[in-house]
Amino acid sequence: MSPFIRIIIILFIGAGAGILTGIMGASGVMVVVPMLTLVLSFPVHEAIGTSLLINILAAVVTSIIYYRHRHLYIKPALWIALGSIIGAQAGSKFADMIPPVGLSNLFGLMLIPMGILLWVRGIRRTAGGLKANNDNEGLPAQTVKQKLIALGLGVLVGIMCGLFGAGGGVMILMILIFVLRYPLHLAIGTSSLIMMITATSGAIGYALHGNIDVPTALIASISTVLAASLGAIIANRVSEKTLGRIIGAILTVLGIVMIATQHLAL
Repeated sequence: MSPFIRIIIILFIGAGAGILTGIMGASGVMVVVPMLTLVLSFPVHEAIGTSLLINILAAVVTSIIYYRHRHLYIKPALWIALGSIIGAQAGSKFADMIPPVGLSNLFGLMLIPMGILLWVRGIRRTAGGLKANNDNEGLPAQTVKQKLIALGLGVLVGIMCGLFGAGGGVMILMILIFVLRYPLHLAIGTSSLIMMITATSGAIGYALHGNIDVPTALIASISTVLAASLGAIIANRVSEKTLGRIIGAILTVLGIVMIATQHLAL
């Protein structure tokens, strides 16, 4: 593969990650890791580490845009961020102990149910959470119990981030809506900021093991920043139902392809 073609592919991968992050506050890992491994033959650990660095850049841009629209409320959600930092370090350490084939299968198995969930139930639940919080009152609860729940869930999100390279955007989004009762747009903006913190923690863990391709991440960041900006700007104009089904289908297909490719390689 010529260097020019390689750069073009990396830019397309970065654009896909940016759009996904900008529109839903979701982690671009679901685009980056499968494409780096399947198209550019990256080792799985290196693909995950590189995806985390790209994810940080996308989340920064998305967070800024949502902040400018007053759709970011981080203070109560810091408990999730705290737990995610701890979990991401643990996850990245365990990931280095898992054989690449096993890690690919685990990643694929994670994508499939996530895609099905977004297709079947995600939109319905999101709509319910938004309706319950239209008045923006009591957002979110500050009881000790809910703080501990948020901390525990944050640890789980962080572990997923460290293991699979996922910034945990979708999982964080669900926690903000269904546990802390954020309205949808606030949840997306805040999810992006927490995801940036989680991805940064995970990226540090992968960097310490030499599993980040910095040049690839920097090239991808060009299209990632542009796409994330566009995605965040048009987020309120996109049909929630259609978007959920498209993303759900993509995640499911990517998960199946990831697993099938690893087994064929054997």
